[in-house]
Amino acid sequence: MAKNLFEMGAKFEDKWNSDNKTKKNTTPKEIRPPDKHRLHFAKEKRSGKVVTVVKPFFLDNATVEALLKTLKKSLATGGTIKDDALEFQGEVSEKLKTALIKLGYRMK
Repeated sequence: MAKNLFEMGAKFEDKWNSDNKTKKNTTPKEIRPPDKHRLHFAKEKRSGKVVTVVKPFFLDNATVEALLKTLKKSLATGGTIKDDALEFQGEVSEKLKTALIKLGYRMK
């Protein structure tokens, strides 16, 4: 049988991995207590709607998710986690500042 002349790419015997979608986070995430945070607020317009962004949070994933859930409930708005930032729907910066101060976070 003739060898396939159109075969391209690496051989799996050469210790290549076919899964290129997984990313390995090599840098450990620094975790700080709430009183050591210096949070920044920003407003962005996306598709004509306002989004309030608060960052940077130095917390582990479970704590950030619990904080997001608490804040969404107290603000009665939607939100999400992007990298080390929390994004909330609408212009809720004043309510968000008071809620975070109650939880012990500091602002810049």
